[in-house]
Amino acid sequence: MLGRVALAIVGRPNVGKSSIVNALLGEERTIVSPVSGTTRDAIDSKFTGPDGQEYTLIDTAGVRRRAAVAAAGSKAESLSVNRALRAVRRADVVGLVVDAMLCVTEQDLRLAEQIEKEGKACVLIVNKWDTVPDKDATSTVSYTEDVRQKLRSMPWAPLVFTSATTGQRVAKILEAARFAAQQRAKRLTTATLNQVVGEAVSFQLLPGGGKGNKRGKIYYSTQAATNPPTFVFFVNDAKLFGQQYRRYMENQLRENIDFEGTPIRLLWRSKRRTRPVGSEGEGTGEAGTGGRSGGERGKGVESGGEKGRGRGGRGGRGGRGGRGGRGSGSKSGRATSG
Repeated sequence: MLGRVALAIVGRPNVGKSSIVNALLGEERTIVSPVSGTTRDAIDSKFTGPDGQEYTLIDTAGVRRRAAVAAAGSKAESLSVNRALRAVRRADVVGLVVDAMLCVTEQDLRLAEQIEKEGKACVLIVNKWDTVPDKDATSTVSYTEDVRQKLRSMPWAPLVFTSATTGQRVAKILEAARFAAQQRAKRLTTATLNQVVGEAVSFQLLPGGGKGNKRGKIYYSTQAATNPPTFVFFVNDAKLFGQQYRRYMENQLRENIDFEGTPIRLLWRSKRRTRPVGSEGEGTGEAGTGGRSGGERGKGVESGGEKGRGRGGRGGRGGRGGRGGRGSGSKSGRATSG
């Protein structure tokens, strides 16, 4: 059950943040003015959405570049920027509002980076869509492509095209925010996660393996946290797994599990293959993993996408071909969310 969702509305000055808040609440809760920076305080409003979901809506002052704030010499403006950034830290989901006529600016990029850095779910709100001239059936598609090209740090964030003054598609913001919050809180079982990882490994060769070089191995993976979802990969040598392969694995998780609207974290940890006799832990065989001496068992994901179990004999290791051991392997199945 999803608890109350804290939704912060942020963006540059005069992009219509307060108008969006008023449209969501159905009442005038903040001052709306064409003068940039009219709203100076972060204002919390608690309400229940049409679907019964409870929200805390945080309306913030428009965020200006720090250099512009310093040049203006306005203490109130400086405090507003700090409040807006604090609101991002307090939020579960951040609605980043951009002006449809201006598209994505440098300041929007910096805000997006801050949201991703804080691990917050995000909905991109393209406001003032009614002011865009000569729209046709392909306008949203071309605009989306433009936003994706500029906001490369957030390919996972959904876009909602709105007009706060007319109320056009404002309700879609809450739908997207709720879904993003659910994805951010999602937890997978270890079995499901390793099925997805095993399938991903079978599709693309693990890094390394050149002449004189060892090939990377993924022993197993586990989800360490939620909000945002954080996964730890235990491997033979983390240095072998470059950014290209790490992005590939993230994309595989997103394609199989979704995670739309939220950042996810992948941590790579080197883990020794051998341990003292009698100790517990994971080990690897040719096509699977085997137990340690004393009958211990282990699990893992190997480069062929195979997963197996084995039971070692006295002083032996399990896995395929384990001395005195017994093992079996099976292909990874399709992923399902846990």
